[in-house]
Amino acid sequence: MPNYQTPGVYVEEISSGSKPIEAGATNIVGFLGVAEKGPINQATLVTNWTQYTKTFGGLHEGGWLGHAVYQFFQNGGTKCFINNLAEPAKKKDAAPAGKAGEKTDAKKDEKKEPVEIKNPDNIAKLIIGKDEGLGKKSGLYLFDEIPDIALICAPGVTDPAAQDAILSHCERMRFRFAVLDSPETLAGGIDTIPKPRDSMMGAYYFPWVQMYDPVHDQNVYCPPSGGICGVYGRVDGTRGVHKAPANEIFKTAIGLKYNLTDAEQELLNPKGINCIREFPNRGIRVWGARTISSDPEWRYVNIRRLFCMVEQALQNGTNWVVFEPNTRDLWKKIVRNITAFLLGIWRSGALFGDTPEEAFYVRCDDELNPPESRDLGYVVCEIGLAPAKPAEFVVFRVSQKTESDS
Repeated sequence: MPNYQTPGVYVEEISSGSKPIEAGATNIVGFLGVAEKGPINQATLVTNWTQYTKTFGGLHEGGWLGHAVYQFFQNGGTKCFINNLAEPAKKKDAAPAGKAGEKTDAKKDEKKEPVEIKNPDNIAKLIIGKDEGLGKKSGLYLFDEIPDIALICAPGVTDPAAQDAILSHCERMRFRFAVLDSPETLAGGIDTIPKPRDSMMGAYYFPWVQMYDPVHDQNVYCPPSGGICGVYGRVDGTRGVHKAPANEIFKTAIGLKYNLTDAEQELLNPKGINCIREFPNRGIRVWGARTISSDPEWRYVNIRRLFCMVEQALQNGTNWVVFEPNTRDLWKKIVRNITAFLLGIWRSGALFGDTPEEAFYVRCDDELNPPESRDLGYVVCEIGLAPAKPAEFVVFRVSQKTESDS
């Protein structure tokens, strides 16, 4: 307390002790691909399709990035970072001028042929990138410096090495989730679909979707990952990250590469391969919400992403605890602030339970913090959550009622 010498009224401000914990954005995507133009090997924030076209060009044949970003914004995405992996273009000699009387524009006489769009052959190497120190990062390493990114997408990239690198990046960053594409065509039957390695930090989608390409004026089959990221963003904004991003309309899709049946999906769903299906009178919908993990605890996309959001919010919202006196008073403050945060999560419908006590618990006491642990400078807080898992299989049991039944 200040040492006052003059009689009078003094007003002092004191802290209430409450340190609110806020959840960060869960729908910001980091896109990796080759653009038509624009900055190379720089993480550039883009918030709408018009901004993307001005900076990176539009839909082009040299990669799937433009098509994916277009689907992302059309399906409800709002923010993304673009890492253009295009290699610097080499200068070309000027084309010889046409002779007098010759027509240099031959497009009028050309017949429209199916356009071939594909990523560069070395896209996997470009995605893996290098970390050579500050200011010398490329590929996935460039996203290490942007903590706001919650989703990683490399549209049309099906190379096992690249997908493994993306999953490893998300596991290393802890709070990121990968959205991966399946190959466009199958060499064999439905059971021959290749699957990425086991990971709880990624989801895998099949098949490719058909969309109208206004630049080439024809329909093309595109990888679904960009649109799926948009669906994630749309569901996060309207319902919350705890809602499974499934049973949602896939906007811009006018067809599918393969139309699946229930029997075919029975083979894919247990493997963690999420299907996109077309239903009569209901349109084309995302019809799966599983991760590619074999661990039952992390089977569903929304459960994994909910914990990513909660863990990141706790880490960012409790930095004030560092270097505070390690006393019971500090433990009570930690419990109070985390409980207030989880109450909001429970009220949003993300946790299972009729009461907060059924939905979660927060512990920070003498049992978790014995003297030897305090001597080492540790404060241990234990938190338990009961997430609301999606109703994946809805069963209605119907039987005949006889007159004798009461």
